[in-house]
Amino acid sequence: MVLLSGHAPTDELGKGAFQEMAQADMAGPACKASWTARSAQSLGEDLVLAMRMARSGRPGPIHLSVPSDFLEAKVKEDGLPAANARAEPPPATDPKVLEALLAAAKPVVIASPAAANARGRAALREFEETSGIPALVMESPRGVNDPSLGLLAEVLAAADVVLLAGKRKDFTLKFGAAFGKECRVFEAGLPDRSTAWPRRQSGWLDEVRSALSFRPAEWHTLASRPAGPLHPVEVGREVQKLLDAPDSVLVADGGEFGQWAQATVNASHRVINGVAGSIGAALPFAAAARLALPGSRVVAMLGDGTFGFHCSEIDTAVRCGLDYVAVVGNDACWNAEYQIQLRSYGAARAQGLDLLPTRYDQVAAAFGAHGEYVEQPAQLVPALARAAGAGRVACVNVRIERLPAPTFRRG
Repeated sequence: MVLLSGHAPTDELGKGAFQEMAQADMAGPACKASWTARSAQSLGEDLVLAMRMARSGRPGPIHLSVPSDFLEAKVKEDGLPAANARAEPPPATDPKVLEALLAAAKPVVIASPAAANARGRAALREFEETSGIPALVMESPRGVNDPSLGLLAEVLAAADVVLLAGKRKDFTLKFGAAFGKECRVFEAGLPDRSTAWPRRQSGWLDEVRSALSFRPAEWHTLASRPAGPLHPVEVGREVQKLLDAPDSVLVADGGEFGQWAQATVNASHRVINGVAGSIGAALPFAAAARLALPGSRVVAMLGDGTFGFHCSEIDTAVRCGLDYVAVVGNDACWNAEYQIQLRSYGAARAQGLDLLPTRYDQVAAAFGAHGEYVEQPAQLVPALARAAGAGRVACVNVRIERLPAPTFRRG
């Protein structure tokens, strides 16, 4: 992504210009690169360089700050860069890495969040089928405890060769401690499609797929108490039925409830809150997904704290006719922080984290959306059906148990 920001005109710098600030310096720590355009004449070169840098190597954001006087300046055509300039192709994977993967008994390829889209996941599936080597995406702040990846921690501990394809050996991998002591770890790009792979005949790929899809057997029959509140597994089990339609989209946002959503629900497309773990974007994300895939079923699953960040975006969805379903897991708590305090200090010192059991369905209805409130398990299925058939954005506010996100271990 290339971000272009406006900038005070150059002839006013140092004089107290409107919104004069060191934007490039401020954005620098969050970007691959950040700078202020040098001149109107070289602006084209800056744009081409920004686009190349954003797409090359490990893709990421580039920030270019453009002084407003450059936008109105006249420049000579001589020396302007070609309009069709493109990013340079990524470097070929080192042959030593390929040899190590081929010789390994239990190899794994881990891609960065940049591959966490339909195109990226399809490329990884193609790589798996061609090579027989497991390939997965890590995009969750929970890292090896990402509940959507089942027994990932066991897989990584057993691996003997790991290729990090654009993925850093960061906190999500415990800075490398997630791997066994004898594991060889390489950092490179995903091998290109021209690589000739002899198909592996071992059962390692099936073993990894089984581990990543692991969920407790009791989840299939788990039932909430008749009077409620509902267990998040039961909520996810019923939401899944809405997303079994082709080309569906799941938006998962929030703390513990967002993790339960990722553990229990699958869709053709998935958008979560990313490695940084930021929350609050579910509603605008769902609206954007509905615009991008107008024929698809879009469901956002979000926590009650998350709802408060951008609830006015429901008004946007109503005005623009974007009919997605928002399922709010309401435990009247900032539950992720509550669970941290509970583990660290005990129940007596878990303070300041309660929320009101707000009727978010009524908040949504006040914006013109369809609202549903679910207190008991028997109310869930008909409420979801009415929401899905409402023909406009709908909010299903579900009272859930206050539970920590799931983590998985055999037995």
